[in-house]
Amino acid sequence: MFVFDPLYFLFAVPAMLFAMWAQFRVKSAYNKWSQVRSARSLNGFDVARTLMDNEGLQHVKVERIDGMLTDHYDPRDKVIRLSEGSIQPSVAAMAIVAHELGHAAQDKEGYFWLRARASIVGIANLGSNLGTILFFVGLLLASLVGQGQLGYSIAVAGVVLFSAAVAFTLVTLPVEFNASARAKAMLERNGLVSANEAAGVNAVLQAAALTYVAAAAQSIAQLLYFITILMRRRD
Repeated sequence: MFVFDPLYFLFAVPAMLFAMWAQFRVKSAYNKWSQVRSARSLNGFDVARTLMDNEGLQHVKVERIDGMLTDHYDPRDKVIRLSEGSIQPSVAAMAIVAHELGHAAQDKEGYFWLRARASIVGIANLGSNLGTILFFVGLLLASLVGQGQLGYSIAVAGVVLFSAAVAFTLVTLPVEFNASARAKAMLERNGLVSANEAAGVNAVLQAAALTYVAAAAQSIAQLLYFITILMRRRD
């Protein structure tokens, strides 16, 4: 019923193509700069220790994690987890490690947008899954005789829930952009990067930022599609 809706592809395809391009940019930048050895031959753990000691982040722990580009900061355990590629002595590794420590710095100072994101993560996770289900269940009920108003109300509830997931992707943008800005400043402040390496760090972080913009674009496109369908059904 909804699979071949041309309206869906009108909303989804541009955002999907943007996401594919963003992923290509990330892989391209990472593959290039992961092959460039850092001038000081510092691996990811070395970079992390230097920055933590000099930036007042000694309370942060560092752990290894499986996977490729699975690096993240866990504010609950105050730990950055680094994948195999990020513990190598490369420019890309420096960028990733510094970025995750940028999140640790945000957490330490109580950065507003990080706290805002944490406050909605639960409802956002619920909304991204249950919201979509409720929307389509509501449309199905609305197509049945005598269930139009009930189905429409359920679909609206689904859209409201899904909006929380959209809000999460939007709030994520300032969090990630700020962490990258902090990362570049920390690396330069501590003399860990040359001019050429700084350009590489910037390329990796800019490419990574595109993936968050793409995620926001995809969620917004899906929300607009839901709203458009509801407006058409209401009419």
